[in-house]
Amino acid sequence: MLVMGLRRAVALLVAPLVALSPATAAAEGNCTVVDVDFLPAALASNPFPLQIVAWLEDPAGTYLDTMFVTQQTGTFGIGNRPGRFDFNSGPAWPYGRRITVFPVWARRHGLMWDEVGFQNDNDSDLSHPFNQSSRESHFCRPMQSNEPAWDAMTCASQVFTDKGVFKAGPNKSLYPPRNDVLRSTPDDPTVDTFAVLNPFDAVSQATPPSGTPATFSWPVPESLPSGDYVMWIEVSREFDMNATYNEAAYPAPIGIPWMEYGEPYRGQPSVLYRMPFTILPDSPSSATTTDFVGYGDPDGLDGNIRPPDGTITVDLPGSGATRLQLVSKDGSTYRARLVSRPQLDFDPPALPSQLQVVDATSRDATIAFVAPGDDGDQGKAKKYEIRYRVGELMTAENFDSSTVVTASVVPTPAGSVQSFLVEGLLPETEYSVGIRAIDDCRNASELGVMTFTTPPREIGAVDACFIATAAYGSVMANDVDMLRRFRDSMLRKTVLGELAVETYYTFSPAFAGVVGESELLRSTARDLLEPIVSKVRGFQHQP
Repeated sequence: MLVMGLRRAVALLVAPLVALSPATAAAEGNCTVVDVDFLPAALASNPFPLQIVAWLEDPAGTYLDTMFVTQQTGTFGIGNRPGRFDFNSGPAWPYGRRITVFPVWARRHGLMWDEVGFQNDNDSDLSHPFNQSSRESHFCRPMQSNEPAWDAMTCASQVFTDKGVFKAGPNKSLYPPRNDVLRSTPDDPTVDTFAVLNPFDAVSQATPPSGTPATFSWPVPESLPSGDYVMWIEVSREFDMNATYNEAAYPAPIGIPWMEYGEPYRGQPSVLYRMPFTILPDSPSSATTTDFVGYGDPDGLDGNIRPPDGTITVDLPGSGATRLQLVSKDGSTYRARLVSRPQLDFDPPALPSQLQVVDATSRDATIAFVAPGDDGDQGKAKKYEIRYRVGELMTAENFDSSTVVTASVVPTPAGSVQSFLVEGLLPETEYSVGIRAIDDCRNASELGVMTFTTPPREIGAVDACFIATAAYGSVMANDVDMLRRFRDSMLRKTVLGELAVETYYTFSPAFAGVVGESELLRSTARDLLEPIVSKVRGFQHQP
């Protein structure tokens, strides 16, 4: 009856609404741009991507600004999220404060936030109450390394996570919280402040893939005078093991629930590169670096730079000091290269136009648009900013407070068709998506906006955890795990039991999807399951 009582499925509604709003242009005309290029080295034994941050200092060592940071830290808050820092890790692992990711940068920028912890204060448990967990749009559920999704570096299933809460008290974090969460009912109200308190949105970018040349550009603020400066780059990589830094030296935590999930991740610490350079008002300048200058604290407890020594790998591409690959180009050899150049940019980019949904499911949507130019309809934009809102029209006024779409879209020449994927959506829900183009001098286009409604949930499109997980929460909830073990050890050993299992898997997915999105239905499902759970618990406790 619950399923039959749902709103009837409706066709996908797409209503492109190009909202013309004032451009949020910065200074017009002249600006100075710093371009940086490098090649993240691939490590054959380690598919986990590099994490990179770059920042600017004056020659005296005074921090001035962050120029670039990968999204895992700048957007998804891996440095300040619920869970102990030594939790194991894995593909898109959702929990654990990674205080070792950029220990030098974390102490140079001079900022501080309250520490984010689990709502139930249990920092050592990977499984959390469903009424404190909302649908996850980026991270995966914790996995064991023998699961197929581990090697594929993909999510095994949809997951609900506890987004955490700011914990008042003496424990402070040097890392920002995630800023990609649009708070839902199970989330603590402080989640609304995460994005407001994260200042790195403008420079947070997708993690560059290993083995592919990468670049970023940083428009020099008008207030920064010409002169000498230093750019620092700090690079880290999970599971980058060697004889000094490995599972034996930094083992997995023991004596905690679900400790068999994930693997110890703490290998070699972050390494640092340094490039002195000059910003000139009317001419370009350049700088390169080939050698790392040291490494950060392996425990993330201080911001000191340890000088190079024999504990850091230097002869294996992608590992330790060679996380940035040596490149020979334009007559020079480098691991990172910087060019500071004046830029004439009087006109903002044109409006991203003809937004439309080209494909949609109950969980995601692919949206296409016609690319604008860098100057009106000429050239190509430097980057795009894309966000969405639920059940409310996107406008220029609410754009900055909307949820970031983290898909990486590399601009192509004006007039070409580009697309991006919006993930983590709900079925039969109206979304408003806005996109604007940015040029070299931070001039922004007008805002292109469209609305669409996701289709109904596909029959059978629900995770293998089904009703019990929907009712109890995490796939690792104790009662769910007990029911799963009972299924595998007892039911599948009899003909009738196997028939019951197959019937359950045939008819329960759609129902579980409904249950998972309603706290009232979850509570009802838990009440209905309780007699079964009690029987199974009693059966398993029999001698």
